[in-house]
Amino acid sequence: RKEGTKRGYLTKKTTENSRWHEKFFALYQNLLFYFEGEQSARPAGIYLLEGCTCERTPAPKMSSTGKELMDKQHYFQIVFGHDGQKPLELRTEEENECDEWVEAIQQASYSDIIIEREVLMQKYIHLVQIVETEKVAANQLRTQLEDQDTEIERLKSEIVALNKTKERMRPYHVPHNNEDPDIKKIKKVQSFMRGWLCRRKWKIIVQDYICSPHAESMRKRNQIVFNMVEAETEYVHQLYILVNCFLRPLRMAASSKKPPISHDDVSSIFLNSETIMFLHEIFHQGLKARIANWPTLVLADLFDILLPMLNIYQEFVRNHQYSLQVLANCKQNRDFDKLLKQYESNAACEGRMLETFLTYPMFQIPRYIITLHELLAHTPHEHVERKSLEFAKSKLEELSRVMHDEVSDTENIRKNLAIERMIVEGCDILLDTSQTFVRQGECQKYRCGQLTHDAFDVGRHQVTHALQMIFIVSLLWPHNLCSVSHTWGICSRHFALTVCTLPPNLLKCVTML
Repeated sequence: RKEGTKRGYLTKKTTENSRWHEKFFALYQNLLFYFEGEQSARPAGIYLLEGCTCERTPAPKMSSTGKELMDKQHYFQIVFGHDGQKPLELRTEEENECDEWVEAIQQASYSDIIIEREVLMQKYIHLVQIVETEKVAANQLRTQLEDQDTEIERLKSEIVALNKTKERMRPYHVPHNNEDPDIKKIKKVQSFMRGWLCRRKWKIIVQDYICSPHAESMRKRNQIVFNMVEAETEYVHQLYILVNCFLRPLRMAASSKKPPISHDDVSSIFLNSETIMFLHEIFHQGLKARIANWPTLVLADLFDILLPMLNIYQEFVRNHQYSLQVLANCKQNRDFDKLLKQYESNAACEGRMLETFLTYPMFQIPRYIITLHELLAHTPHEHVERKSLEFAKSKLEELSRVMHDEVSDTENIRKNLAIERMIVEGCDILLDTSQTFVRQGECQKYRCGQLTHDAFDVGRHQVTHALQMIFIVSLLWPHNLCSVSHTWGICSRHFALTVCTLPPNLLKCVTML
């Protein structure tokens, strides 16, 4: 009663006699308690709100005498997702209070709390890693300060020794008051000349460095870093639009009374795009903090933190084609297609479709590899970040290869399953995940009794043929499985096999009339 996120008096309609009674309600997580009064020690009843829907309802029709009283009441209804449980009808006297209750009940989902907890745990783990990194940096700075203190003490002792030596040599010098005025003028002119020569020397050094290849390389390196920050800003903005303009509204639509799309389809289309957005928001904040410390641009430690978390891209890339296929199937529903076009007409989308936003994460890992390649091209071999950047680039390339292989295997399995579904009687061989799809195309089958040794010379032998679709997979058959029931002729530029016999079950698998 005391810890509820929303508390207050509501008028509840009983299911027995349809009368209204005022009760004290308390909403805690996905549970709705009600008490006889605010001071009651134990609840009079409890409702489980998981999977329910809540919305405003119009006032019931009453007689003319009670109509004025009903106009002052605001009604809303809770429809439970459990079978056999009747809806709960409630009302309040204030409209804003009614809206607050409806909004609070709509957000009372335990699954949303679990998702929020996982997001907070990921942020907590990232912050712990940052704290550990800062501790290591603080220890390094402390060690450097101790070394500098030791160096300062050594320099102080050297200065004291030099002062003592100077005191011993002072009696041999002529006092300045007794110097000749012409000597003073000569020393003054010599001092001016030494200063001019020193300034001229340093000016030449600075100009030579500005024109040197090293300075040009540093300028290009800084420009690459600035471009990377701009690209990361744009990418985070694209992910923000994907999550806030498409994912979250579609989740709410899937929870409505007549959902145009199911929660499973929403998960299949968007996968873990929300987690990817949170990851890159943290990485983007780190980049902006490093830009604030310009001209000292150190990025290797940021990539060290980012690399272990980029494995979440494997799931997204592996199922990207499937998500587009699910989206295409959902578009067959007119209600969903109309709702999606409404979302895509948002000014933030700038005329881009949902498929465009789902494709952006596919190119992020290759973009990082290209950026690191350009960055290493303008980073000297003795640079403090050189080895760390090379390690990050190698890890990203390895991750890219793994994702490419997984996508190829996944697409091969889906292609084989699609072919297996096209065969009327089925083909268990294609269900083996070790089989690799090679190619498909049209082929001419010559009927029995009309094949000769030169059966493929159509100009000399007028034979009847039928057009068939052939699917070639990586199947190797032993010779003893062959039978004489079906005979085929095969020839190509790379190999020639005049007569080849196949068993009936294999013939059924690889050909389709």
